[in-house]
Amino acid sequence: MSKTALVFGASGVTGWSFINELLHDYPSPNTWKKVYALTNRPLSQSQSQWPADPRLNIVSGIDLLRGSQEDLEKEMREKISGVEEVTHVYYLAYKAGTDLQKELEEAVAMFQRSTIAIDKLAKGLEFVVLQTGAKMYGCHLLENHPTDYLHVPHAESQPRLKAPYHDMLFYHPQLDWLSTFASSKSWTWIDTRPDIIIGFVPNQNFYSLGTVLGIYFSLFREVEGEGAQCPFPGTDKSWRALSNDSSSDMIARQTIHLSLTLGADAKGEGYNVADEKAPSSWSVKWPILASYFGLKGTAPTPPGTEIRKYIKSHMDVWEKLEKKKGLQTGHADSERTFAGFEYFLMTQFDFDRQYDMTKTYATGFEEERGTEVAWGGVFDRMRTAKIIP
Repeated sequence: MSKTALVFGASGVTGWSFINELLHDYPSPNTWKKVYALTNRPLSQSQSQWPADPRLNIVSGIDLLRGSQEDLEKEMREKISGVEEVTHVYYLAYKAGTDLQKELEEAVAMFQRSTIAIDKLAKGLEFVVLQTGAKMYGCHLLENHPTDYLHVPHAESQPRLKAPYHDMLFYHPQLDWLSTFASSKSWTWIDTRPDIIIGFVPNQNFYSLGTVLGIYFSLFREVEGEGAQCPFPGTDKSWRALSNDSSSDMIARQTIHLSLTLGADAKGEGYNVADEKAPSSWSVKWPILASYFGLKGTAPTPPGTEIRKYIKSHMDVWEKLEKKKGLQTGHADSERTFAGFEYFLMTQFDFDRQYDMTKTYATGFEEERGTEVAWGGVFDRMRTAKIIP
């Protein structure tokens, strides 16, 4: 056991699976000596649903923006016992907000401060991963996404977004800074690029599509009855649009694989991460997801059902279900949930945005996962955690 991992943002929709995979000895036993899970909010081992493993060290309460650089390094040294042994860093932290300029500035500062600190504290550092995403290809620009120089399937070799969109994306200053900072370092770094992340979170999250759909389907069944038709809550165009799901388990596995197999020649490279080589669409996935809950998933029916409005209008039913089934409270319509994000993801992403997965699979990674396994695993964990019945 020669490797020690540190995961920034460990309780997030991606970070949770990184800790889970590491503690389940991915990719093989005797790889990971110690695993540090850094979370901003307090999280106990029992709440986390992670294995009770002596290698796990949950470290909560380190604010990456608080105090001076020296203050942060002192706090990390004191709270992360054995931080000097860290060999692999997976940076998945994200502070969501509605002020885009503030979000950009804080995202860059958090990453810079944490990387400078770990570079100083961990003398045996080998590999750093920064998770970026599909915004690198302009998918978040919706109808304004560029088609003259960015084409599907999106490959890592495609150029960056041009101005003015380039300057609005915090990934670019993060990557530019890291390229300069790490140029003289012995450790290697890459960025990984998932699309919409499908994963389990043990606590309330700014946006987690897996959480929302698990609650929506459970509530829909309670209101409409088992076997009811459940129309897709999007448009005909979004129903047919192609994309690659990026479940957090597969993001973790692919990323860990890359961090253990790539050499120094990969320094600064980007890698798409997703469940399968071939893209899919909601027209294929929605019936599969609905069937997990005993429902019949069908094509959209105008004017359609908006998920958040449906949940809000039936909160009395959900609260009764929580009491009846002994469920956790606060997940269905938390103040932490970004209002309307699921409408944005399932309705306005109405264009093909599929990935070229050649580069990642060319590194020797072979596993693929279909919709039932990827999403079903999330719903299974939600049931175990008593978030859904």
